Amino acid sequence: MTIQYIDRAEQLPALCQRIQDEPWIAVDTEFLREKTYYPKFCLLQIAAPGWVVCVDPLAIPDLTLLLTTLCDPGITKVLHSCRQDLEIFYQLSGKIPGPVFDTQIAAPLLGFQENPGYAMLVSSFLGINLNKAHTRTDWSERPLSSEQIEYAADDVIYLCKIYQAMTEQLSRLGRLDWLASDFAGFNDPALYKIAPENAWLKIRGKNKLTGRQLSILQALSEWREQAAQTENKPRNWLFPDDMLLELAKLQPTTLDELGKIRNINERSVSRHGKIVCELVADARERAPKPLLDKDKAAKKTQQHEAVIDVLSAVVRIRAEENALNPVILATRKELEQLLFDDEDCPLLHGWRFNMAGRECLGLLNGDNVLALSGGKVAIAPARATDSGV
Repeated sequence: MTIQYIDRAEQLPALCQRIQDEPWIAVDTEFLREKTYYPKFCLLQIAAPGWVVCVDPLAIPDLTLLLTTLCDPGITKVLHSCRQDLEIFYQLSGKIPGPVFDTQIAAPLLGFQENPGYAMLVSSFLGINLNKAHTRTDWSERPLSSEQIEYAADDVIYLCKIYQAMTEQLSRLGRLDWLASDFAGFNDPALYKIAPENAWLKIRGKNKLTGRQLSILQALSEWREQAAQTENKPRNWLFPDDMLLELAKLQPTTLDELGKIRNINERSVSRHGKIVCELVADARERAPKPLLDKDKAAKKTQQHEAVIDVLSAVVRIRAEENALNPVILATRKELEQLLFDDEDCPLLHGWRFNMAGRECLGLLNGDNVLALSGGKVAIAPARATDSGV
């Protein structure tokens, strides 16, 4: 297949017309993010059966026409592990190019492990072992070699073939519609931006802090996010998460105290030490924002463990019926989330809710029961008693 390389604005209208003639297209991006907060968009690959193009966003500063076309709701965009790709489009246009079909999300419904890599799908569906020669390519360097362009184009060429095979198998199994709500979730702009005041929510270990320590962590996390965005630098270049936790615990209010902290970066102290100490001193006198219920440490009792065992039985039953690995349907940790009313529990959303989540909720609410019949476990509605309960 001939690869068209587009690096002039006057080539975009013909490409947009070609895209609009398709019911779906495969999309991939190449970007760099090791040294920046925001991804640096370096290459866009688009394919459909019979054609493939690579668009050079570094050579074409205004991609408005193309981005508008990609947002056409009548064209499905096929991606693999789409979140970072969609983030790029959202940052460029403020819009999300839905609807999408994510092959990584769909694969477990065909018996693959959770979050399978793209190379695994290419190997399984096409019998091709991907060439890893350009895995570490600096896609911002120009000119790109013919080998680099071919490598990038192959990703969407193969993605087209995988999508066709996947949708055929999912349709045959009656599972294609199961994915609709999972894919619709990618339309939420909150996935692609972090409000600085909420940055602390992403830091693991926050639930183990005291009130004063949590207040400090919240103040430092907000400042770090704002600074990283302003400087367009990775947040961990300022202070990594584990150092923010350490600062919250040790609570330094002078440069001397700050400089004595083990493993702290001297350059960070020199550049940001004053503001960090001021933030710590101020936050110590302020009440923290409360932890979300899901972040509060829940002490599991033996009763809780027994309930999770019961929910696990439902998961195993429904997974076996649908020829799925039970772990794909729900892990024990996710069942614990369900027990403690965590709205982020995967069993409360999408096809997992339809397959087992609704019945698990029924058990928790007393609407369903487990029964033994002929040596097998069955899920049945709870029988009403004389009192109507």
